[in-house]
Amino acid sequence: MKVLVLGAGVVGVTTAYELAKDGHEVTVVDRLDQPASETSYANAGLIAPGHSYTWSSPRAPRILLKSLTDRSQALVFRPSLDPRLYSWSLRFLRNCTAERARSNTKRKVRLCSYSQDRINMIADETGITFDGLGGGLLYLYRKHESFERGARNTVVLSEEGLELRAITPNEAVKIDPSLAASKDKFAGAIYCPSDGSGDARLFTRNLADYCRDRMGVTFVMGTEVTGFEGKGDRIRRVLTDKEPLDADEIVVALGVFAPKFARKLGVSLPIYPIKGYSVTMPIEACHEAPMIGGVDEDNLTAYARFGNRMRVTATAEFAGYSKSHKPSDFTHMLNAIRDLYPNGADYSRPNYWAGLRPMTPEGTPIYGRSGRYSNVVMNVGHGHMGWTMSAGSARITADIVNRSKPEFSPEGMLVRCVGR
Repeated sequence: MKVLVLGAGVVGVTTAYELAKDGHEVTVVDRLDQPASETSYANAGLIAPGHSYTWSSPRAPRILLKSLTDRSQALVFRPSLDPRLYSWSLRFLRNCTAERARSNTKRKVRLCSYSQDRINMIADETGITFDGLGGGLLYLYRKHESFERGARNTVVLSEEGLELRAITPNEAVKIDPSLAASKDKFAGAIYCPSDGSGDARLFTRNLADYCRDRMGVTFVMGTEVTGFEGKGDRIRRVLTDKEPLDADEIVVALGVFAPKFARKLGVSLPIYPIKGYSVTMPIEACHEAPMIGGVDEDNLTAYARFGNRMRVTATAEFAGYSKSHKPSDFTHMLNAIRDLYPNGADYSRPNYWAGLRPMTPEGTPIYGRSGRYSNVVMNVGHGHMGWTMSAGSARITADIVNRSKPEFSPEGMLVRCVGR
C-alpha cells in the first residue's frame, strides 16, 4: 500500500521505518526542512521507563496553584485567553485522583518498556548511531522526605516488572563517580539499571537517512499540509501548499499540531502543548561530566550526556503555542545542575532552546483509526516521553495500518476513547 506519514519527528520517522519494513510504499511529509526540527530537536534525551509516572497525580493541583506565584515549580500554569487551555486543564485535573494516576502510570510504564526494546531493536537492525548511553539512570533526591516518598512510589512501576533500587549517596557515587563532589547534597537516589539516554534528533535524522537510502522511503520536506480530499469514508488525497499527495492509508504523527488537522476530520483530540526548556553545553577533557543521565527530582531537572555535550531540561509550562524564551528562564535549571556537577561542562557556552510537548490529560498517547475516515490512523499525544515511546508507538501504528492485532495492546489509548 501507499502510506503517507504526516510528521517527521521521532514518532513519524520510526513509524515510516516500521511501515517500510512491512513492505509498504511510504512517504513522509513535514512543513520543516529537516526531520526532528520540532519537539524532537533538543529534548531531554532520557529513555526512561523508570520515570513513567503520570503528571496528572494527586499532588499536581497544588503544584499548579502554587506556580501562579512561584515559577520554580515543576508544573507552571500561565493563565491565557485560550479556551482550550481551560478545557484541557479540567480534563487533566479529573485524572489527578490516586486511582487514575495509578492506572495511567501502569499503562505508561508498560508502553515505555516495550518501546525501549523496540528502540534497541531498530538500532541493532540499522546500525545507526545516536550517542546512546546505557548503564541506567539515577533519580536523585535532595531531601529525606522526598527520597522516602520516591522509594514508596517505585512500587507502581516495579509491579510491572521494572527493576528499581533505592540507594545511598555513596552507592550513587560508585555508579557515577562524577557525583563525588556533591554526594553530601542529596539524601539518596533511585537507580533504574535498564534506563538509558540518547540524542533523539540524531537518532531521527540518521534513521530518516537510512529509510531514504536503504528502504526507499520518500521524504517531502518544507511542505505544509493544508487539507484533504475525501470520498465516502476515505481520504483519497492530502493537500499541501505544494503538490497534492495520494495515499491508501494516512498516519497522523503531527505532535502538537495534530488537533488542528484532526478537527478537519471531525475528531477532537485532547492534546495541548506544554512547553519545556533545555540548554546544551559542550564537554571538554577538563570537565567532570556525568557518566550517565538522571533527574534532580527535587528541582525536576533532567540531564543527559551525549558524547561531548551535556543537556539539561526542566519545567512544564502550560503556556499555549509560544516557544519564546530568554536566558533568565534557564537560571533555575542551571543553578541546579551546577550544584550537582560543579565542573560538569562549559557552563559559559549555553545553547538555549524551548519546545512544545503534545500532552494528553492522562499522559499516554492516542492510537487508532479516526472518526468518519477509515484510512486515517492516529499516532499522537506522546507528551514528555515521546522519545521513549516512539519506537513502540511506531510498531503499534504499523500493526493498525496492516489491520492486524497489535503486538502490544493499546487498550485504553485508542482514538475511539476520545470525545467528539
